[in-house]
Formats: sequence, C-alpha cells, structure tokens
Amino acid sequence: MRLVIDASVALDRCLAGDAGPLADHELHAPALLASEVASVLREMTHRGEITVTRATRAATVLETLGLAYAQPGSLVMPAFELATRLGWAKTDDAEYVSLASRLACPLLSLDARLARGAAQVVQVLGPADL
Repeated sequence: MRLVIDASVALDRCLAGDAGPLADHELHAPALLASEVASVLREMTHRGEITVTRATRAATVLETLGLAYAQPGSLVMPAFELATRLGWAKTDDAEYVSLASRLACPLLSLDARLARGAAQVVQVLGPADL
C-alpha cells in the first residue's frame, strides 16, 4: 500500500530500530521529515531521554525506511493554502496532508491532533490499521 508517513511514525520506527510493519509498504514523505526526525532525536539527547549512541543508531534507521521524499519546496503553496483553509497556524503538518492528497493515499500518523485535522482532507491511519 502507498502511504505518506509523518515524523511521529518515522521517529517511532527509528527508535524501534527497523521498519517493522512499514517494510511492506511504499512510503512517501515531505522533504522536511528527515530534519524533523533528526531535530527530535537531538532534543531527546539534550534532555537526557536517550543516549547519543541510541540517537545516532536511530538516525541511521531513517535511511533504511526506503522513503520517497517529495521534491523540496514542491509542497509550499499547497500546504500554505491547506493550513489557511483549516485554520492552522503553521504549514509543516499541512505538508504531510497535502502530499497524501496529491498522491491520493492515506496518511499514517501517531499524532492525534494531526490526525483529527487531516481527516477532514485525507484518510488517516494509525499503525494498528496496517
């Protein structure tokens, strides 16, 4: 199945150490996903939640997920318009929704707030739905 995954899902799989149930799916993401995941991993090490070694291992897992990234910048206007329409203050989450809409596929997320808003536009799945 073709899926757009958000940073919450990618981070979960990176910390788990493998693609897990995502391995059998065609995965897509906005270009910003890699930076978001790296930023959260760095923040977790800064707070002492995980070691630098674990964060480094987790970051390398991101490369093994086989993500097809949208061209950087290609979602700026669709995300801006979608965020405006949904009343969202920021466009980062709207990039995930815009990509799922563009690809006519579900968005996979662990983020309940994002899922509620995105469900107005695209089908939203959680890991249990796989």
